[in-house]
Amino acid sequence: MPDDFAGHIENTPLADALSDRYLAYALSTIMSRSLPDVRDGLKPVHRRLIYAMHQLKLDPTSGFKKCARVVGDVMGKFHPHGDASIYEAMVRLAQDFSVRYPLIEGQGNFGNIDGDNAAAMRYTEARLTEVAQALLEGIDQDAVDFRATYDGEEQEPLVLPGNFPNLLANGAAGIAVGMATSIPPHNAAEVCAAAILLVQRPDASTADLLTFMPGPDFPTGGEIVEEKAALLQAYETGRGGFRIRARWAVEQGKHGTWTIVITEIPYQVQKSRLIEQIAQLMEDKKLPLLADIRDESAETVRIVLEPKVRTVEPAMLMESLFRTSALESRFPLNMNVLDGTRTPRVMSLRDVLRAWLDHRHEVLVRRSQHRLAAIERRLEILDGYLAVYLNLDEVIRIIREEDEPKPSLMKTFELTDLQAESILNMRLRSLRRLEEMEIRKEHKNLTKEGKDLRTLLGDEKLRWNRIVSELEKIRSTYAGGPLGARRSLIGTAPATITIDDAALVEREQITVILSQKGWIRAMKGAVAPDAELRFKEGDELRLMLPCDTTDKLCLLATNGRAYTLRANEIPRGRGDGQPIRLLAEFGNEDEVVTLFAHSAGAKYLLVSTPGRGFIVGSDDLLSERKAGKQVLTVKPGEELMLATPVNGGDHLAIVGENRKMLVFPLDQVPEMTKGLGVQLQKYKDGGVADVRIFKLAEGLSWKSGERTRTETNLKDWLGGRAQTGRQPPVGFPKNGRFGA
Repeated sequence: MPDDFAGHIENTPLADALSDRYLAYALSTIMSRSLPDVRDGLKPVHRRLIYAMHQLKLDPTSGFKKCARVVGDVMGKFHPHGDASIYEAMVRLAQDFSVRYPLIEGQGNFGNIDGDNAAAMRYTEARLTEVAQALLEGIDQDAVDFRATYDGEEQEPLVLPGNFPNLLANGAAGIAVGMATSIPPHNAAEVCAAAILLVQRPDASTADLLTFMPGPDFPTGGEIVEEKAALLQAYETGRGGFRIRARWAVEQGKHGTWTIVITEIPYQVQKSRLIEQIAQLMEDKKLPLLADIRDESAETVRIVLEPKVRTVEPAMLMESLFRTSALESRFPLNMNVLDGTRTPRVMSLRDVLRAWLDHRHEVLVRRSQHRLAAIERRLEILDGYLAVYLNLDEVIRIIREEDEPKPSLMKTFELTDLQAESILNMRLRSLRRLEEMEIRKEHKNLTKEGKDLRTLLGDEKLRWNRIVSELEKIRSTYAGGPLGARRSLIGTAPATITIDDAALVEREQITVILSQKGWIRAMKGAVAPDAELRFKEGDELRLMLPCDTTDKLCLLATNGRAYTLRANEIPRGRGDGQPIRLLAEFGNEDEVVTLFAHSAGAKYLLVSTPGRGFIVGSDDLLSERKAGKQVLTVKPGEELMLATPVNGGDHLAIVGENRKMLVFPLDQVPEMTKGLGVQLQKYKDGGVADVRIFKLAEGLSWKSGERTRTETNLKDWLGGRAQTGRQPPVGFPKNGRFGA
């Protein structure tokens, strides 16, 4: 450091300073924290945990040690972060419901599927599992590179040898800066089968690999319901997702009763929270088909569901739960990992397997070279020993009489420095004849092993055959038993089960009340027409609509758009309710034309102010969008004036603001799904005043004061659509409306 460095100030733009520092943080997060290595499938904290436990000799056959001891070693030697985060990572590696193949065997309370936390690290103990031992195989045989730890006092591996397909078998999840990873667990035997295929057929496609490895295998089981095409695309691109459903069965009871028993739940769903969620949905009356839920779990999951009525289909009940609860969840696939050059990238299934196989090949070469070097060193020593046995007396004389026996031995017997040093360090008991025989036998075996290793290193095909043998061994080890057997059922995309929305809502009679100023509310039961209702000051009743909570309500506004409201979502109570514009998005300049309960098969006549209109089916008025759908097209300055039901009438009577009435057959009005409509009556000035649909044989009725009058002789007004008409009958209201 220069002498004048103290007090030195260097001006740097803030943007550059922030950019440099944030980039350094981002790279640290990506490379050293969040993304796993494709070769061993581990993040740095997991790798350091396993290596520290290896140093503590916590192999599967040894005793357990306190987790606090392990965490202390990891934090002090390798991982300069908090002990809580290290212990959390350690706990997860021991949970058989979190990882498919646990790398740590825990003793004590390591949490459960309900979401309960593990006991403190001072109470729990741990050691490595066979799987972790396989990942470490060859760690002391120069199989991988090491680097200095953060304080420079220790060495840690850059990657583990990885004699187990850990990345795919146990999966990974992490969030870095600007990128994330999410890899589901798979069955190790199936992964090895796919890897063997890739060794034998390097040009194998993803579809070929999926014949051996059909999809994820989650620790908690469940059923994967996804289209095969979607699975193939996900594994080919490295991005996608999988739908997981709980596995369930029907248990028959007495007298025709039945219950549903859930034995497996989706991965990473906490059982206690799942039950709380379903209970809350029942309280909110969003699961009207379900009567009760009980948790009868012990060592295995057992959640019992009781239906409200035994006539409901079990599949329909479960479909309603899949749609509303975490009994169906989606696990994302994002195979974003660090490749062999420590570069983050999204890899396909084929790329991941290829990278792991290449790593295994490199480990095999390095271990073979390390073993060959050890053999050559040992053979050199054994050659020196054999020279000793042939000239024991001379060797003893040199050692006893020479001041510097080592150079003399090297000169006399043409020994190397290593050989001479080994002879001088030899114990006297090794001079017995039996030891000479053992040395000759060892020399012969090592010579043969060295020859085999040289052959192996010189033939790539032999090396890949050796790797296939190793994969077959892993495959046979994890092909069955409680740990190896497949847990998740690979299903197909479920058939669409139509659930009437009414089935998901508790049926209850209500009365919807809409005020003139557009405030809407619902009251329980039937409200009498003369009931006293409270409104905001200056507001009054517009309409009362008796309906059920299971009904869909159709609202038509002056802008010609149709909106769908769910009766059960309308605010309840005796208050003012809420503005209808919060339920249906239409402008302040638009007004409500009508509101009615949807009835399948019903038809309505829509009429705009200039006298255009058409007939539309009630199903064409439904819309799932809050903004509704345009049904009647209105030009600037025009509005939808009225919508009247077509209740079996055969003629239409229309009155204009010019007090001209026209009657014509209803079949002259077209039935459309949307549009501008056709001209119903011709006007010189003004527009339509009122419309009525009736049966010609019964006559046309209208309200005149307190009396209802009926005109049966309508030949003077009968005509064709779009004609002008003539003055209405004597006694017709002056406002031009038919009345109630």
